[in-house]
Amino acid sequence: MKLSTKGRYGLRAMIDLALHCESEHAVSIQSIAERQQISESYLEQLVRRLRTAGLVKSVRGAGGGYQLARPADGISVGDILRALEGSIDAVTCGGTDHDGSCGQADLCVTRIVWERVNRAIEESVDSITLDQLVEESRERQRAGVVDRKECAN
Repeated sequence: MKLSTKGRYGLRAMIDLALHCESEHAVSIQSIAERQQISESYLEQLVRRLRTAGLVKSVRGAGGGYQLARPADGISVGDILRALEGSIDAVTCGGTDHDGSCGQADLCVTRIVWERVNRAIEESVDSITLDQLVEESRERQRAGVVDRKECAN
């Protein structure tokens, strides 16, 4: 499975939002864009999708911006990736007809492999919550660790 920039940048933006969002304060698109080195216009597109998915909410007025729509421990990496990427399946069955049916489903052994791979990916991304990533980020900051490769994505 290879994520597009939507998934990679969107996940970074959500971690940033969770790190910088205090209980009552909103975080501006501009501040996230600056910290994460993502263009504001692209970030606005991502946030629109995240808002539609119910993961962030907008706050209007002076000091406005965005907040998490629910607690960070209730948002999984899978939630974020699905909102931005759509399906997170690594492989879809090549023999599937336009209506989703497959005449070879009962005989196709490789289908079992793809189902297991897809299920493993889903279980993995659904088991990681935003609050876990925020805590990991804070621990790295306290330890003075900066992951340059991660920052380049």
